[in-house]
Amino acid sequence: MTIILKISKDNPEKILVKQAAVIIKEGGLVAFPTETVYGLGADALNPKAVAKIFEAKGRPADNPLIAHIADKKDVYRLAKEVPKEAELLMKEFWPGPLTIILKKSNLVPDIVTAGLDTVAIRMPSHKVALALIKEAKTPIAAPSANLSGKPSPTDAGHVIEDMKGRVDVIIDSGKTDIGVESTVIDMTVKPPLVLRPGGLPKEELEEFLKNIGKEEKSDKPKAPGMKYRHYAPNADVIVVEGNKEKVMKKTKELIEEYKLKGKKVGVMAAIKEHGYEADVVKFIGSTEKEVAKKLFRALRDFDKEDIHVIIAEGIEEKGIGEAVMNRLRKAAGYNVVEVR
Repeated sequence: MTIILKISKDNPEKILVKQAAVIIKEGGLVAFPTETVYGLGADALNPKAVAKIFEAKGRPADNPLIAHIADKKDVYRLAKEVPKEAELLMKEFWPGPLTIILKKSNLVPDIVTAGLDTVAIRMPSHKVALALIKEAKTPIAAPSANLSGKPSPTDAGHVIEDMKGRVDVIIDSGKTDIGVESTVIDMTVKPPLVLRPGGLPKEELEEFLKNIGKEEKSDKPKAPGMKYRHYAPNADVIVVEGNKEKVMKKTKELIEEYKLKGKKVGVMAAIKEHGYEADVVKFIGSTEKEVAKKLFRALRDFDKEDIHVIIAEGIEEKGIGEAVMNRLRKAAGYNVVEVR
């Protein structure tokens, strides 16, 4: 049985937060909101509790988790060493959508880090998330609160669809603000590497760290979302990128091609004046931030309308647009059509 707790986003009710925190302390699972997406949380220092996350999600054991904290002092418990550059980022961007990878201390169970010698740590800015972590008095390990590989949840309804009956508590605090997961930066290497673009644009990081590298594929990923197909709906996804007019022309060609094959076609449009004759067309925003906020919801909604093929228009990779394109390409299994 899963308990649904409606908790105010702006003024979290202490009695309800305490109820959820007790479940964390007792080794249970609580799905909770953050400013990025909803997370599926367990006591990060309790290996048996963390194992339940992998079971509930159907998540591969070699996919590491992020430890969420509510006090920067906890970094020095979870990490063996904290470089000055990492402290600078913590001071500037925490709480917020930035995950920092550091060398782990012996306090962190191997199951959290997928056996790696590094740990991913984040301090969310969502009031409910912070209240829950503080009340539980322990770091909370949490991936996104969805079935493994599916689009991440950006409101409690998505969590209920995927996780009801699999977890002890789902906290409902409405829609998330950002809509894509945190940016992950590895501070154990030089230069530091952005392993996953996310809610904090790389351009903002570069104001503080001038030399930042980028790495997206690894057999032993240090961060979530690097190795497996992620964020994918049931439908096949094709991403069309490039020149605006050519993207529209190619999208129309693909709509016709798949409709002739008897497929039900959906289009995720970044251009409002599209004129597409698909079965379902969703315009998901004119700005990168708006697209980020609506992306995962749109992917889930296409499934509800039994779409077979989703054709998604690419957007410019500036700001949070880099994270949007990262998620879209992974949802498509890198089935990308470039028209330059």
